[in-house]
Amino acid sequence: MQVPVNIYSEMTPNPSTMKFVANKYLLLTGESVEFTSGPEAKGYSPMAEELFKFPFVRGVFMASNFVTITKSDNIPWDFITMELREFIKSWIADGKDILIQMPAPKATPEATEDTPKKEYAPSEYDDAIRNLLDEYVKPAVETDGGAIEFRGYDEGVVTVLLKGSCAGCPSSTATLKGGIENLLKQHLPEVTEVVAENI
Repeated sequence: MQVPVNIYSEMTPNPSTMKFVANKYLLLTGESVEFTSGPEAKGYSPMAEELFKFPFVRGVFMASNFVTITKSDNIPWDFITMELREFIKSWIADGKDILIQMPAPKATPEATEDTPKKEYAPSEYDDAIRNLLDEYVKPAVETDGGAIEFRGYDEGVVTVLLKGSCAGCPSSTATLKGGIENLLKQHLPEVTEVVAENI
């Protein structure tokens, strides 16, 4: 039996991404996953793997009840939004697998074999920072089709990882500095700066 599924699309601040919101949960609360190619999605997300078969799909990000798709620049959204919306809608309605298993956390682009990814020692501010991000920042970032992940705190600097439409979005630096940094500084005077690992 097919479950009635509604999908609506909304623009994000990033012109090359579009958010497709479902009326049901796709992933467990708090989880998100991002793929940048078909081979990367293989064995993890059958839905993302299929989406990459569209020649214009460059990235697939999934969280709670939405999928954010990054497209190539050579085709306007007007031509592909309906097709993507119908594809996602029928995939969910048919009860097909969205995610079989979570991939292992990705190393940041700078982290190669020679330079291990920076490890952060737990700090006394971690919980406070996480709570502020969860309460104030996550909902707003998810509204824009992305996600934010707390990476660590080190000598006043909070490092986060931006995903989905936030990664590579022209306005994400402004959000990071203007919004997130101000919020954390207001609540935690120990915070001097917020940086993103992938900007």
